[in-house]
Amino acid sequence: MVMGETVVKEQICTVLRGVRWETYQALALDLAETPSKKLTYDRGILEIMTPLPAHEANKRFLGRIVELTTDVLGLEIYSLGSTTWSKENLQKGIEPDECYYITNEKLVRGKQVFNLDIDPVPDLVIEIDITNSSLDRLGIYAALGVKEVWRFDGRQLLIYVLGEGCYEVRENSEVLPVLVAQDILVFIEKRKETGENSLLREFRQWLENKLSG
Repeated sequence: MVMGETVVKEQICTVLRGVRWETYQALALDLAETPSKKLTYDRGILEIMTPLPAHEANKRFLGRIVELTTDVLGLEIYSLGSTTWSKENLQKGIEPDECYYITNEKLVRGKQVFNLDIDPVPDLVIEIDITNSSLDRLGIYAALGVKEVWRFDGRQLLIYVLGEGCYEVRENSEVLPVLVAQDILVFIEKRKETGENSLLREFRQWLENKLSG
């Protein structure tokens, strides 16, 4: 195996090449209880990320936006955080920053063991700063069939919706159509001056006003 390591602003990244699928699966199992390590696998290349505080703060805030929105809309949600999603026939596996079943929540409610040959993949995934990844993470999500990916790189929030086998950037979320990328970005920017709980209360009021208007 060939190894390389880089340090970026939000995470430390180690890349291993020539890794067998069985080795990746064994590592994913061994590190399942170690949330500080995230694995991504694509046809023999294994990337191991160690997120830093800025990464974690952004993923949780966006996650709370999703969770609060579903609450206001009266939707059920199944939150599965950084669960590993993989398919052997594709030789691909990935751990998102946050992931949610919303549209397909009823199909997986209470489920704790998943088989992507049978079960649907999450409807919505959150990714922080994936531009620094050595792997095509969007390509992996597309291959798995994830309907929507939110990607925040520290400046922009892009909403990717799966079309004919690839993602298209959309202004609105398709899973949660009431949400617009630029509106969410306004609240992300306000975190520099406002406490998180206060800001989420403000977001809830803004969302309720939008829905009633």
